[in-house]
Amino acid sequence: MSEDDTINVELFRQRLLDRKLELQALSESASDARAPVELDQTTQGRLSRMDAMQGQAMALETARRRQAELTRIDAALARMESGDYGYCVSCDEEISQKRLALDPAVPTCIHCADRAS
Repeated sequence: MSEDDTINVELFRQRLLDRKLELQALSESASDARAPVELDQTTQGRLSRMDAMQGQAMALETARRRQAELTRIDAALARMESGDYGYCVSCDEEISQKRLALDPAVPTCIHCADRAS
């Protein structure tokens, strides 16, 4: 890497930590939406229950995606600690600065990402 291409690891680390805190706060605030739907017909009708179950399913999927992003962030932070950050986990080539600026948790270079999709 040339001096102009040097990755500012601390800047990316702070962005990752900020995003991690944001995701954790969102997860805590949305815990009620993931709660089991009560099936008591005396308190709500069938359509209301179906709406509640759909809302619960969407909240569970959102929580799953949030957890996947947290896992990617933790993996990126671990790569920073080991000195492997900025290098593709598939081919060990450098990941472009622009790609990391777009998503600091990205684990692969653009070529490996294209091959995987």
